[in-house]
Amino acid sequence: MATGQLFSRTTQALFYNYKQLPIQRMLDFDFLCGRETPSVAGIINPGAEGFQKLFFGQEEIAIPVHSTIEAACTAHPTADVFINFASFRSAAASSLAALKQPTIRVVAIIAEGVPVADTKQLIAYASSNNKVVIGPATVGGIQAGAFKIGDTAGTIDNIVQCKLYRPGSVGFVGKSGGMSNEMYNTIARVTDGIYEGIAIGGDVFPGSTLSDHILRFNNIPQVKMMVVLGELGGRDEYSLVEALKEGKVNKPVVAWVCGTCARLFKSEVQFGHAGAKSGGDMESAQAKNQALRDAGAVVPTSYEAFEATIKETFDKLVEQGKITPVKEVMPPQIPEDLSSAIKSGKVRASTHIISTISDDRGEEPCYAGVPMSSIIEQGYGVGDVISLLWFKRSLPRYCTHFIEICIMLCADHGPCVSGAHNTIVTARAGKDLVSSLVSGLLTIGPRFGGAIDDAARYFKDAYDRGLTPYEFVEGMKKKGIRVPGIGHRIKRGDNRDKRVELLQRFARTHFPSVKYMEYAVQVETYTLSKANNLVLNVDGAIGSLFLDLLAGSGMFSKQEIDEIVEIGYLNGLFVLARSIGLIGHTFDQKRLKQPLYRHPWEDVLYTK
Repeated sequence: MATGQLFSRTTQALFYNYKQLPIQRMLDFDFLCGRETPSVAGIINPGAEGFQKLFFGQEEIAIPVHSTIEAACTAHPTADVFINFASFRSAAASSLAALKQPTIRVVAIIAEGVPVADTKQLIAYASSNNKVVIGPATVGGIQAGAFKIGDTAGTIDNIVQCKLYRPGSVGFVGKSGGMSNEMYNTIARVTDGIYEGIAIGGDVFPGSTLSDHILRFNNIPQVKMMVVLGELGGRDEYSLVEALKEGKVNKPVVAWVCGTCARLFKSEVQFGHAGAKSGGDMESAQAKNQALRDAGAVVPTSYEAFEATIKETFDKLVEQGKITPVKEVMPPQIPEDLSSAIKSGKVRASTHIISTISDDRGEEPCYAGVPMSSIIEQGYGVGDVISLLWFKRSLPRYCTHFIEICIMLCADHGPCVSGAHNTIVTARAGKDLVSSLVSGLLTIGPRFGGAIDDAARYFKDAYDRGLTPYEFVEGMKKKGIRVPGIGHRIKRGDNRDKRVELLQRFARTHFPSVKYMEYAVQVETYTLSKANNLVLNVDGAIGSLFLDLLAGSGMFSKQEIDEIVEIGYLNGLFVLARSIGLIGHTFDQKRLKQPLYRHPWEDVLYTK
């Protein structure tokens, strides 16, 4: 066991099993104390590497994350404290691995429930190698104004109230983490505060004992008096009794052992800690308090008198000139996190993203205000989901059915069109699904599948202005613009696109009005008089019919219809639909194990 001070203002730790809050509390304490370097040198997260962003005062810093204890110790040779937040299942193994590292001097084990046999093994190894184990089942320890372990001393407000941002003159050791926080506060009220405080943990066999730390405190010049808070159960306090009797402690020790109420119960009582169980008269709080008193410790008559006894002892040391009370200093203000400041109403901050189509904050996601469960229970289809997420309203069933028909009809058009070709070539190059899909999608534009919006835009403008098909087509010709939605490389006036016929048939049966579609048909009649391939294609059919859907449903204003066409909603239908086919082509090539594609020479015109 170490014989003197465990920590200093330059102590750095390795934190095992990443927990954001305790690490941030350590860094906030560092800033409060005016440390120049963060007390957490590295984080160990088994199987993970990289960095974690945290705050050191107002500055955001990146703390390295290592996948193994060995790697962390190698990377940070000056970090000699290992803070173990592993569960009870792996705490012993990871703690032993840390103790075996030559750079690690102190191991703090936070977990409760570590098997006794494992703890004894850790104690034996630490003892034979002059290392310190704090815990298991501990909150840790703190050196005021220098270093703290994890959640020790609680919140920043409590740390400030307990004056832990600068060193005092009192050494404290106890078993309970919660009661250590209470004692830091008590000691700060009646003395100049603590110099170092340790909670050894509530297990039957702690890694280090009350007397271990009292003997350390006795060797630290800055510690002028010690305070001990024990509890019933076990015989740890008797090692302190022996140290006092043997004269190994020459500074005042104020002590109290909790659990005097146990005698009021007729049977043996198990209190909160595993070790807090009276197993006989010697393990009772009364017997321990009396033994400590007889050995020379200052023991009050009750816990209620503990604070006054500490004050009396401290005041005597001041009168004797053995303590010069520490002058109070004003600690810096810890910057408050934006999230907590907003929650408390201290500040307001603008959001970075606006979303009106979905909300995942409740018990279940909602699409345009409709809960996911309702979508399933009411038998909504893909078209209904698109109506909610794209148009922010539930469209009539004939509208959503039309959307679904468009998706089915446009899902694929064979392997020879540009999008499928690109996807096939990319898949055969060994690329992944997303790369293959995107390579096909990038060909969508004015010449391939991207004319739906333009078709709707031009047909709507011409119809709304009352242009005849002749005026519309000839006007576009004068501008040098091909009529979007008109023309096909294969289909002819005597060989119409079956997809167009299916869409028109559905619309005439279910739509309240098909005025835009009929206008597109009139345009087609005129263009066919010029050339037999200038037929209404699927882009033109979908574009004109979507105008009829929007106008005929009565659910959209003129401004909304113009905005839908302008933004690109209708091309979105083609992108969504064709993605199905492109994914299919990717899987097809992968399944067939097709080799890298190379275009044949005979299909290339080589010319100068």
